[in-house]
Amino acid sequence: MKAPQTKHDLTTRTSNVKSLVESALAATGGLLRLAPCWVPRSFLQPGKRLKLHPDDLYAFGLNRGGIDERWFASTTEAANDNRTDDEGLSYVVVGHECFTLKQAVAECGAALIGSAIWDKYNKWPVYSKFFDNMGPIPHHMHQDAAQAALVGQEGKPESYYFPPQHNNVGNNFPYTFMGFEPGTTKEQVRECIANWNKGENGILDLSKAYRLKPGTGWLIDPCILHAPGSLCTYEPQWGSDVFGMYQNLVEGREVPWALLVKDMPEEKHQDVDFIVEQLNWEKNVDPNFKDNHYLEPVTSVKGDGYHDKWIVYGKVDNFQYFTAKELTVEPGATCKITDQGAYGLICVQGSGTINGQVLNSPKLIRFHELTEDEYFCTEAGAKAGVTFTNTSTTEPLVCLRYFGPEVNPDAPAMGAYKNQ
Repeated sequence: MKAPQTKHDLTTRTSNVKSLVESALAATGGLLRLAPCWVPRSFLQPGKRLKLHPDDLYAFGLNRGGIDERWFASTTEAANDNRTDDEGLSYVVVGHECFTLKQAVAECGAALIGSAIWDKYNKWPVYSKFFDNMGPIPHHMHQDAAQAALVGQEGKPESYYFPPQHNNVGNNFPYTFMGFEPGTTKEQVRECIANWNKGENGILDLSKAYRLKPGTGWLIDPCILHAPGSLCTYEPQWGSDVFGMYQNLVEGREVPWALLVKDMPEEKHQDVDFIVEQLNWEKNVDPNFKDNHYLEPVTSVKGDGYHDKWIVYGKVDNFQYFTAKELTVEPGATCKITDQGAYGLICVQGSGTINGQVLNSPKLIRFHELTEDEYFCTEAGAKAGVTFTNTSTTEPLVCLRYFGPEVNPDAPAMGAYKNQ
């Protein structure tokens, strides 16, 4: 039987997936192949660096907006208006059948994500994405756990890494505003929010922009304002889609008030003081902001023909929510990489194999097309070791992988790159 080429060639299974998962893991040494998961945003303009075919940028419909995100190993639903039932959920591909990773985790639990994460969270609580826009997005924040709980959601710390493979061009504004200038007052911010309908509210006048550099990154706590720039960004983050937009006009486009208050209690939607108090003031005006949030790669392990680097590390309020690594395997080389926990993996350059399974980074992807660039690795598979082989004679094989909470206690501390 011909191998499936698109999701249309697959039969979707909605229950009893455990036996399929177990057979797939036995055949692959702990790996599950994933189909691309595309997400649109109605208020943003796609940056066209996701390798998605240009004819498919508006595959969800023009009214839904362009596709500017691809989510990896996600069991988190996208918080979009008029969303599809499975928007944001990654699908596992086994033979001619598929099912969501969320289903697989629900039925297999600790066998996939490890007992520590399963016992504490009863789900895969993190995800990552490519976030790709032509220009900047509004200055916004993500609520912390306590704030998000007021509307039945979870808070969201997040991190950034700018992979060189997806940033051959910087697009319109490769700078990100973060926090406020030291000395900014709450009254100044309150005035910006109160003036929402009087024209551009000027909140960026209170902030500072940092130039974005491919191959570097940032760790951003909840309740810190940030206006991501136009580099394509790999974003390991907590499994939530809460946010509040504090900027009302971006590149001439209106940001509706509804996007400011969407994850705040309804009775507080017109309470400007409450909205301002959602921000963590000390963190936003931190005079050492860059030192406390900026990341550069730190070597994890280096061997004959390969180099594994930490690209996301550090803690938020003394807790490790997620970490990430970048593995580079030189042409013709093979390496076996062991890790302490389950992870989601995306190949961003080259071709080869992963535990004998095909692994390659495609040049162009149609909306419904299946790829061979994304996998989920179980905790048992990661601890046993995963073998990567670069079958190219000219090009490196490069993969990004992200991990769940408290998996890597040996990860570097913030600022570790300075000591290399």
